[in-house]
Amino acid sequence: MTFIDPSRDPLGTSYNAIQAVIAVGSGMFMGKGLGEGTQSHLRFLPENHTDFIFASLSEQLGFIGGIIVVAAFIVILYRLYIFFKSSDDPFSKNFSLIVLSLIFIHFFVNIGMNLGIIPVVGITLPFVSYGGSSLLSNFVMLGFLFVVLQKEKSEVLEIR
Repeated sequence: MTFIDPSRDPLGTSYNAIQAVIAVGSGMFMGKGLGEGTQSHLRFLPENHTDFIFASLSEQLGFIGGIIVVAAFIVILYRLYIFFKSSDDPFSKNFSLIVLSLIFIHFFVNIGMNLGIIPVVGITLPFVSYGGSSLLSNFVMLGFLFVVLQKEKSEVLEIR
């Protein structure tokens, strides 16, 4: 029940969620500056480089930095949606939808848990969080998608 009321166990299971919300809020509009965040720099915010990277960035870069991160993801997701809509081959269409869905779900869950909207589950922010396997799998997934889309475009050119 600590998800509903994190203040019931502030030093136990709710500690990460409370510190993330404090970090996001303490960044205010312009942030404290890179490397100057008290929550992340003084280690109040655990895993500030992986699960709570958005909270750490929002504390250091403020609301403006948080909006820039969200805007970058909106651009990435929009481009993936364009790939999905422009694909004619069913495999390309399904694969691009899967990539779009995975990146969107990871983005939504990570931002949600950093803002205290969703329980902390340990999902990294794609392309931003420090995590070797997560980062590698995201880039491999995008690489496969680009190969599939390039193959589809070359087949269309050969037919014409």
